[in-house]
Amino acid sequence: MSNRQKLLDDTTTDVRRLKERERAPATWAGIAFYGGTVGLLFVVPIVGGAYLGRWLDSLASGYSVRWTVSLIVLGIALGAYNAYRFMKGRS
Repeated sequence: MSNRQKLLDDTTTDVRRLKERERAPATWAGIAFYGGTVGLLFVVPIVGGAYLGRWLDSLASGYSVRWTVSLIVLGIALGAYNAYRFMKGRS
């Protein structure tokens, strides 16, 4: 094998490796973006329900967690529905 052919083979191999490396960060970025989005779609309704429920419970006289627990459960259901719709639209 001549030096020229060896150089061409090595260069082809290096170019292929560089192209493979360029794809990897895009994959991780996609996972981070979609995972973060699904996480927010799931968590925000739960936290919002907890805050709204706590505020409603503070308006009632005495100690009550009825609204807090109810709205957290509603937030879980709404968050799951949001995440499901987001994932269904992406497939």
